Amino acid sequence: MCNHVLIQVVSIKVIRNKHTGLSEGYGFVEFLSHDVADKVLKKFNGTYMPNTDMPFRLNWASSSTGEENEHELSIFVGDLAPDVSNSLLYNTFSEIYPSVRDAIVIIDTYTGRSKGFGFVRFGDVNERTKAMTEMHGVKCSNRAMRI
Repeated sequence: MCNHVLIQVVSIKVIRNKHTGLSEGYGFVEFLSHDVADKVLKKFNGTYMPNTDMPFRLNWASSSTGEENEHELSIFVGDLAPDVSNSLLYNTFSEIYPSVRDAIVIIDTYTGRSKGFGFVRFGDVNERTKAMTEMHGVKCSNRAMRI
């Protein structure tokens, strides 16, 4: 990353395994402004991480401040079956909620297998709120989801 971008980073959080303390292979970066975050996402998403053969997989996540904008309408979806893909998760939600923008299943970087959770991003706060209650316990593949 360029130095001028690093100056605009507010915080970085690497998610670690509770038992081993090792990285879970993902984290969160908070930027000073939405515009900087958008530029970083567009520039680096899909490019290879330095000294690895793994590409950056970047997407929007919810802010911890409670403020919401069009990019911060995501929900956590847990207890996903191992066969759930991004497209299956997306289709499960978008059939009911037309404002669904995307869905991502988190993949373990070492094994290439699903970690059993993901995120669904909405374009409408009301649909996201409804999905948080209406989709809890609904099956995706052969397992009930936890929202």
